[in-house]
Amino acid sequence: MTHPAWNPQALRGHLNAFAPFTGAGIVITHIAEDASEIRVEMPLTESNLNLVGTHFGGSLYALVDPHLMILVMQRMGPDYIVWDKEACIDFRKPGTGTVRSVVRVTDEEIDAIRAATANGEKHLPKWTLEVLDEEGGMVATVLKTLYVRRKRSAH
Repeated sequence: MTHPAWNPQALRGHLNAFAPFTGAGIVITHIAEDASEIRVEMPLTESNLNLVGTHFGGSLYALVDPHLMILVMQRMGPDYIVWDKEACIDFRKPGTGTVRSVVRVTDEEIDAIRAATANGEKHLPKWTLEVLDEEGGMVATVLKTLYVRRKRSAH
């Protein structure tokens, strides 16, 4: 279930105009109507090149941030607080060319969060997000932790 005001096309336009994304060349290519998935890509350009000629690590992280939080916020609805809490990036190999990521949140993950927060407790779910090159090779993984809690007024 998504919030009634959920408009993936408007959000995609807003994110694609967001200065940190435009500066790095990050493009949101798809946001699912049911808030289950966001697809994003970033070509290697002069604006995201590091000193050794590959993707700058900060841009690789920005590629996957804040999409997970956005999807979970929409799926949980207005009775929940959702924040990015922690992230750790593991660089696997240099990123060249266009890199991509698909950020997904499943129904089972949302059900588990609802169960864990039903009595007002905070929950710190974790996801591992993948950054892939054009051949599907692993450039980086990002371990993301969210903070989720049901609002006190919603009990």
